[in-house]
Amino acid sequence: MSSKPILIAGGGIGGLTAALALLRQGREVLVFEQAAQLGEVGAGLQLSANATRALHLLGLSRELAAIAVEPSGKEIRLWNTGQTWKLFDLGESSIAKYGFPYYTIYRPDLHRVLVDAIRALSPGAIRLNAKCERFEEDGPGGYVRLYLADGSVSEGQALVGADGVHSTIRRQLFGDGVATYSGCMAWRGVIPVDRIDPSIVRQVGTNWVGPGRHVIQYPLRAGKLLNFVGIVETDRWMAESWNQRGTHAECHADFEGWHPDIHELIRNIDVPFRWALMARPPMSTWTKGLVTLLGDASHPTLPFLAQGAVMAIEDGFILARALGEVGDVSAALKRYEAVRIVRTTKIVEKSTENGRRFHNPELASAEGAASYVDREWSPDRVIERYHWLFDYRVDEISL
Repeated sequence: MSSKPILIAGGGIGGLTAALALLRQGREVLVFEQAAQLGEVGAGLQLSANATRALHLLGLSRELAAIAVEPSGKEIRLWNTGQTWKLFDLGESSIAKYGFPYYTIYRPDLHRVLVDAIRALSPGAIRLNAKCERFEEDGPGGYVRLYLADGSVSEGQALVGADGVHSTIRRQLFGDGVATYSGCMAWRGVIPVDRIDPSIVRQVGTNWVGPGRHVIQYPLRAGKLLNFVGIVETDRWMAESWNQRGTHAECHADFEGWHPDIHELIRNIDVPFRWALMARPPMSTWTKGLVTLLGDASHPTLPFLAQGAVMAIEDGFILARALGEVGDVSAALKRYEAVRIVRTTKIVEKSTENGRRFHNPELASAEGAASYVDREWSPDRVIERYHWLFDYRVDEISL
């Protein structure tokens, strides 16, 4: 094994999962994070059993259970009347079917758990104020040299670009690629539950569906917070950023005529943030030599299957397995890509498809909605849509 570390550009969920998995193998890892301090943008995540499996195998079960919510199920609600249809059970059902829980979790909480686990194994593994600018590869079987904005240079046996949708590493490898506006923008916010009527705080994941838009709500941080995401079809161009502030008035206007519960949620968001949902075609390859990508750097997806962060967690675990099981580093990176690319491409495609399902014009009326929901979310179709996602086993996939 080379004495040089594995270099990881980006300290988000995927990069940290990869780092922790590699450290558990006894490897040296350096994570380069451009931010001055650690802390993910505040938003909710849904972690289905395929993700919690990986995180539990990395030794985080106790820490996750203390901060997450295990919702009892998922439901569909109609945009204007609040009519409700059960989608599927979770909680004990997820454990019975897949061996691991389904969690809703606050992204900063998951980020902190990963950081603490990494620092317990290697206190100096994460470097802050470390913006990656470019890299050089020293030929086949050599090493990678990573150049940072402060003028420092680090050498490693491999480089992993986990630096998100605007990846510097991807840009140098393949160019920036084509990003097109999906036609949807998203509102998001996190709400303390003690601000709102208890009847609105449901211990399930709720998908409010309607023509041209939908809302997702679910509990976070052991039930103390409620996550709000509202997706709107619009030709308004917004920045592709999680941190662009909007106003409550704009958010209310985007959901005019929707159920009073939706407007109660909007009123109690401290700051409603908004961002444009951009689509990029799936990549046909994301590895060259000793450099590879993971997470949003390689397969950004629209958030309509709740698998964006989950894919990054799967990536990180499988990447570490490949580096541990395949002797040659460049061969290991190509094996990781080969194992992951079919699944991630399918998730990207199915996420786009699910967005159209949430916004169908048939949902405009109660009568049309009833027949549409009965058809599109019938038990057979729900199993077809989700079982292949949740039953993915990162420790058993053949490399």
